[in-house]
Amino acid sequence: MQFGFGVGPDTSWMRKELTDLGIEELKTPEDVDRAMKEYNNGTMLMVINSVCGCAAGNARPGAAIALEQSEIKPDHLVTVFAGQDKEATARAREYFSEYPPSSPSFAYFVDGEIKAMVPRHRIEGRTREEVAQDLKMVFDAFKGKESA
Repeated sequence: MQFGFGVGPDTSWMRKELTDLGIEELKTPEDVDRAMKEYNNGTMLMVINSVCGCAAGNARPGAAIALEQSEIKPDHLVTVFAGQDKEATARAREYFSEYPPSSPSFAYFVDGEIKAMVPRHRIEGRTREEVAQDLKMVFDAFKGKESA
């Protein structure tokens, strides 16, 4: 980890784990609004990334496993980084405000509407394979639910 005056740990590798999967980073509130507008048809997985150990050990690897193994995948993949891109994360949470803030977590949208949430308590203390199972179950549950 790199630290400097006024600078936190180097999180580039934490971001890269997701962007290497083809997940688009949303770093500003405007990025979030654009994604929610552009991707409001079909399915979208939003990963709320975090620097915590359960993000590194379970959430990001669980997402990778689910996306690799599932025959059914979301049409769109995006991420915000809680604690890093604070304004973008706050804007993203406005789109699923009925759920308490939780990071890491996963929000699943169908046609722009939140349909499922995998909060931190379903990630922390579980294995990456269990997290992947939860995600695959969500993908399967909403297969073909988007409007024509």
